[in-house]
Amino acid sequence: MKLMQDGLAVEISDVASFRIHVLNHYYKYGLTPTLDAFRIKKSTFYDWKKTYETNGKRIISLVPKKTRPINVRRMETDWRVTDFIREMRKEHGNIGKSMLKPFVDAYAKELGIKTLAESTIGKVIKRRHLTFEKKVYPQKQKNKFKKLRTRKSPKVTSSGFIQMDSIVVYINYEKHLFMSVIDIYTKFAQVTCVKNLSSATAREVFKEFQAANPTPIHTIQTDNGSEFLKSFHAYLEEKKIKHQFIYPGMPKINAFIERFNRTIQEEFILRSDEIYYDQVAFAKKLTEYLYWYNYKRPHASLKYMSPMDFIETKIPKSA
Repeated sequence: MKLMQDGLAVEISDVASFRIHVLNHYYKYGLTPTLDAFRIKKSTFYDWKKTYETNGKRIISLVPKKTRPINVRRMETDWRVTDFIREMRKEHGNIGKSMLKPFVDAYAKELGIKTLAESTIGKVIKRRHLTFEKKVYPQKQKNKFKKLRTRKSPKVTSSGFIQMDSIVVYINYEKHLFMSVIDIYTKFAQVTCVKNLSSATAREVFKEFQAANPTPIHTIQTDNGSEFLKSFHAYLEEKKIKHQFIYPGMPKINAFIERFNRTIQEEFILRSDEIYYDQVAFAKKLTEYLYWYNYKRPHASLKYMSPMDFIETKIPKSA
């Protein structure tokens, strides 16, 4: 808290703030009302008043003084035990205080001296800097390819540009995983219920979409999830399909698939009771919904045609 003193803002503690509040109350209303209002001892009040007034009524004088003694007790450890701990950690790789405890007990007994508590062993290690090797962390394997990134949402005039994403839905505290794919020009889409979000799973989901999609695919855009690396990316390279990534924290670049994810949840997933008790029936119902979505459902962006109607009437047969 800051209070003004001699035209300057002074940082004071809550305790000092309370004390100046009590003294201001005293100067305005007198002693008895102040003691009754704040329930403090008269001797305590006079100590504060004396300190405040003898220091020229400076607020800083009411800040409590440090109570830590000047001369504190210092931990004393037999130098032989310290050397023993040093050698043990050098030889056995910085073993911890819990593991050292039985060895220190045995060594102290051998010397005929009092052993050390586990916490004391920890203090000896820390204060004597008895750490000799840095921890070795396994190096994170980096991707062997340079990610092709984009900052803008794509503007396409033909089919074959795909966006792909994963969906995690929690229903009754149970996690359900899906992978979604959409051609952003024709709006032909697919959603698959999956057991995990691995790159192998993403590859298989994409291969299924590739087989079902009526038009050839030349580009796929994803976020930076691990499911879109490794075997998934390797498959795209094998098939010479361009793979571009959005920048982290910019889902709006993947706006088409994000909007489809919302649609599939609102129109189907969250309205299907089968997801609670029968996954086989849910999967069958999902297939039926996707058929309706791709073959029957009108889309405003396609001038109220279904994706398949749009493909059959607007996409050249040679595409």
